[in-house]
Amino acid sequence: MTENIVLRVAQKELRLFFASPVAWFFLGSFSAVTLFVFFWVEAFFARNIADVRPLFEWLPLLLIFLAAALTMRMWSEERRGGTLEHVLTQPVPLWQFVAGKFLACLTLLLLALATTLPLPLTVAWLGNLDWGPVLAGYLATALLGAAYLSIGLFVSARTDNAMVSLMGSVLLAGLLYMLGSPLLTGFFGDDVGGVLRLLGSGSRFDSITRGVIDVRDLYYYLAVCGVFLVLNVYTLESERWAAGGHPRHRRWRIATGLLVANLLLGAVWLQRLPMLRADVTEGQLYSISAPTHDVLAQLQEPLLIRGYFSERTHPLLAPLVPQLKDLLREYAIAGGDRVRVEFVDPAREPAKEQEANEEFGINAKPFQVADRYQSALVNAYFDVLVQYGGEHETLSFGDLIEVKTGTGGQPEVVLRNPEFDVTRAVRDVLYAYQAGGNLFEQVEAPITFTAYVSRDELLPQLLRDYRDAIRAALDEQVARSGGKFRVQFIEPEAGDGAVAARIMNEWGFEPMLASLDDPREFFFYLTLEDDHQVVQLPTGAFDPGSFPDSLEAGIKRFASGFTKTVALVMPDSGPQFPGMPPSGHSFDTLEQGVTREYSILREDLSDGSVAPSADLLVLMAPEDLDERAVFAVDQYLMRGGTVIVASSNFSVELSGDRLRMREVDSGLRDWLETQGIAIADTLVLDRQHGAFPVPVVRRIGGYEFRDMQFVDYPYFLDLREPGLNGEHPVTAGLPNLTLAWASPVEAVAAEGRTVTPLLVSSPESWRSDARDVMPDGDPAGGDALAPGGAPLAPETVGVLVQGRFESAFEEVPPAPEPAAAGEETAGADGDFGGLLRRSPASARLLVIGSNDFASDQVLSGLVAASGTQYLSPVELLLGAVDWALADGSLLEIRSRAHFNRTLPPLEEGAQARIEYLNYGLALALLGLIALVHQLRQRQRRNRYRRILA
Repeated sequence: MTENIVLRVAQKELRLFFASPVAWFFLGSFSAVTLFVFFWVEAFFARNIADVRPLFEWLPLLLIFLAAALTMRMWSEERRGGTLEHVLTQPVPLWQFVAGKFLACLTLLLLALATTLPLPLTVAWLGNLDWGPVLAGYLATALLGAAYLSIGLFVSARTDNAMVSLMGSVLLAGLLYMLGSPLLTGFFGDDVGGVLRLLGSGSRFDSITRGVIDVRDLYYYLAVCGVFLVLNVYTLESERWAAGGHPRHRRWRIATGLLVANLLLGAVWLQRLPMLRADVTEGQLYSISAPTHDVLAQLQEPLLIRGYFSERTHPLLAPLVPQLKDLLREYAIAGGDRVRVEFVDPAREPAKEQEANEEFGINAKPFQVADRYQSALVNAYFDVLVQYGGEHETLSFGDLIEVKTGTGGQPEVVLRNPEFDVTRAVRDVLYAYQAGGNLFEQVEAPITFTAYVSRDELLPQLLRDYRDAIRAALDEQVARSGGKFRVQFIEPEAGDGAVAARIMNEWGFEPMLASLDDPREFFFYLTLEDDHQVVQLPTGAFDPGSFPDSLEAGIKRFASGFTKTVALVMPDSGPQFPGMPPSGHSFDTLEQGVTREYSILREDLSDGSVAPSADLLVLMAPEDLDERAVFAVDQYLMRGGTVIVASSNFSVELSGDRLRMREVDSGLRDWLETQGIAIADTLVLDRQHGAFPVPVVRRIGGYEFRDMQFVDYPYFLDLREPGLNGEHPVTAGLPNLTLAWASPVEAVAAEGRTVTPLLVSSPESWRSDARDVMPDGDPAGGDALAPGGAPLAPETVGVLVQGRFESAFEEVPPAPEPAAAGEETAGADGDFGGLLRRSPASARLLVIGSNDFASDQVLSGLVAASGTQYLSPVELLLGAVDWALADGSLLEIRSRAHFNRTLPPLEEGAQARIEYLNYGLALALLGLIALVHQLRQRQRRNRYRRILA
């Protein structure tokens, strides 16, 4: 019976609402305003990101007016028309009437929200939309709208004037929204601002729309609804009371007060339970991942994570503080007793501020804070300290945040990927602490050191002395290993020479020659192996003093818990000037990104070798490598290493206002062809491409003005699935990649070797050998870069080859001649004529056909075009480094990062068509609602006619 009354009241209110043209005006206006805000105010296509955040950013404000409009007549018209007395005299509890009117208003609100559904569907059609935050956003919108409706019903019950009800509802709901907005919290410190954000309806809304459904936020909206609906019932019930006191009145007041108090206290109690939340984002972006749990499980000593946050800070950083605190608290919960998390306001604790300044190098940063009344400089802290044992690492705001260009050029500051940054810091201090202890504690499987050494009469005296000298270092490691390290010396020629044949066939260990005039052949190769891999130890110039370092570096390849070393081969960049765009081949951004996670070694290959400590070799835009340098790359690959090469036969540089393309000889071309890889003498253009900043000169009167204009540029390949190999870890976490001036890469599979295409352009691609790569400055694109009659087909521009490789060298290249008489050539004594002929199956070669795609010059243009610091080329290379070094924890967490989901290029006029399509779909939905209403009205009239007949 109760349910029937609630539904009958709701149906009656809906009929009255749809019978008025004002109702359709409200629904139509709401749809038109939301679409206008989405496409024009928030400039959806200019943002170029596949999300619907602009819609939800404005809904807390739009819902205030919609909810007030829907509720302003609900009780005020009853009071003004005299029908309220009829309701009050009914033998039915008043809460059923309140619930019926609330249900009717909520239904209308949901219908209004339904008219916005074409927006996420359109965005999902255009790009890679994460549906988790979208669904959470609609849930938050429905809850926030319900809270506003309850406020509107309460206000409407207090007056008989609909306009007074409208203004009162807007005022009260707006005040609730303002409590947590930056306009108000900016006047207070972090503590007071945090309390206000907990009270404000808008801040709770933002938390849900980013993809985190927290029970505390859900209960907040339900509590607001409950409080104002209870007050609504109490207001109507008090209308029944006669003048004078009555014990029943007092019981009503007490019950109402207790119910409201319990609803409010429930929100306070739930605030102590921060883990009642669900992360619905794709990849669980805001939750502690399994790799982080694995890193924390390795802790043997207490870990301290301390956040330094000033009470008064920059307004754009203030909302990020509670988000970061919540994440750090999850580390404490995940680590248990091994992790201690603290939060410090240095202004209130001078002793800890002094400690931060002197011991950890953490200092306050000056932030410019300005409003309409004044401008001030505030020194504030936004830093995180991670300390383990005697090791520590700090993260400043520059390491944690990402700045994007918002509407009207206003910056938008968000946390980039805080879990990745904090977990990386924890891993680094853990590894640094472990590096000072026993090396073999981090080794799981036993390691065998095998020396394939010929008998004494075949060895030169230098090698006999070297062999005898290294035994002491080997015996020391055996004693420290606890049974995890074994040493064996094998004479390859012994017996029938089967060992010599095997190592020659499997690893290419060819016999060495003592000298040209000494015909004796011998073997002298040192290896480390376990159940999964074989690593050859470099001998250098056979210096016994360097052997312990080489041995330790080799053992670390089998151990977890040590920071890896990346050997970078890059051209020397020219001088950079402040305020000027980077010129030439500079890779400072890439180098800074790698340095944050790994040790960097700027490698010089001219000596014909790669440093023994190098765990990975990366060559960026190599140029004019000589034979000794190519030999170093070859032998590093033959030792089972991983080599990443970014190279092309062309390089594009900005010279003044023009792009200049020049031919480049990397020195690796013949070597790559020996390994079955060829880089074509052309560049790839693609109709699926990015934008390029072009200087444009405007002439007004007698003056010239220089502006930057973004034009479509087919040389900037916009790679997306399936062009990005979604099955390989290197590219699986990238939503898109901009590859600049890339050449086709062709790889041929061979026996024992596999070829995996990683980067492939779209089917609308073509090749061009044109030397003029300058766009014409026409925003719509010009015919100069059109395909013409060239065939269209996908082109592979990045490939991974792994398995057994054959050396391209028949002998060790001779050392260069001394520059002057009497000078010695480094490493000359180490050449005994031996080289590795074949690599083990663990060798890997990754080739990307572009010199420039990760250069600072290109990255600065991508930042300008996308309005964000997200740099997909750097992420690609960092992901490749993580994968090559088997750092699965970082790679998995990195793939969870909230990358910008950029939209694919659109044809001319497509943006306007998409906008008109959404307006048409909204009108169609409104028409469908009207049609359903008319059909129900017709059914109702027919039912009455049958009853009367």
